Amino acid sequence: MTVARITEISSISAISFEDAVKQGIERANKTLKNVKGAWIKDQEVTVDKGKVSGFKVILKVTFVLE
Repeated sequence: MTVARITEISSISAISFEDAVKQGIERANKTLKNVKGAWIKDQEVTVDKGKVSGFKVILKVTFVLE
């Protein structure tokens, strides 16, 4: 039997939403074992002086328990 757990993380990039997702997954893999997938729960941008300065994603990361 396989049992999985889901955890929520946020990640911010100055480049793009895609980069924020990649950074979030890379960081999750440093702490969590057996990461199997993720989905984007939410996205938002930060604005500084009228310009987009950051891309934030909230990820739901699924990993299998040992």
